[in-house]
Amino acid sequence: MKRQTILITGASHGIGKAIALRFAKEGFSLVLNCKTDITLLENFANELQQTYGVRAVAVAGDVSDHTFVCSLFEKAATLFGGVDVLVNNAGISHIGLLTDLSIEEWNHIIATNLTSVFSCCHEAIPYMVHQKSGCIINISSVWGNVGASCEVAYSASKGGVNSFTKALAKELAPSSIPVNAIACGVIDTRMNGCFDAEERRALEDEIPMGRYGTPEEVADLAWQLATAPTYLTGQILTIDGGWQ
Repeated sequence: MKRQTILITGASHGIGKAIALRFAKEGFSLVLNCKTDITLLENFANELQQTYGVRAVAVAGDVSDHTFVCSLFEKAATLFGGVDVLVNNAGISHIGLLTDLSIEEWNHIIATNLTSVFSCCHEAIPYMVHQKSGCIINISSVWGNVGASCEVAYSASKGGVNSFTKALAKELAPSSIPVNAIACGVIDTRMNGCFDAEERRALEDEIPMGRYGTPEEVADLAWQLATAPTYLTGQILTIDGGWQ
């Protein structure tokens, strides 16, 4: 029986890395992408292969570049036949006033956080439709649900991911391909490492659960989505400790 294959963008650390580990434990073949930390990602891929006996390949490149995304999926097709589970996790943030945001910064955030989701789905869908199976999971944010002051571009990009998810789910439902998003609250990742100890404590005090979430908790939710009934589609599942 052919192993299923998962492709994860932004897989060198944080949520993407935790999802890769979770699916490797379940025997998936893995195509792992990052933009710059290729040595780190290659070491991680080797570790997964040795520990779990799976095939894992690390591919460096910028998923905001549609041409690169096409080559990424061509490689996945050559090595594994196609992608059964797609996790769009790559993302960047920007904190600051909208009036201080340049058009170049705006375009970079939208391209990385939203256009990359289009590009990866565009390349993944033909194989999934042919198989009449597959699963797409987009990693979003609570700010895509409610918006955040001083994070307008990030909020807009994640709001776009949420609407994209709902619309694509309707489009792919006849082919039994579920499309869902995970809207993360404050997760203990590098992206949220910008806060000092006092700011972190203040933020934790705002969260009813009293702590940051962990990448492993998000990974467990991703696994549950990948194995859920296909009737569960078009949903934005919020994991935030009751914060928002």
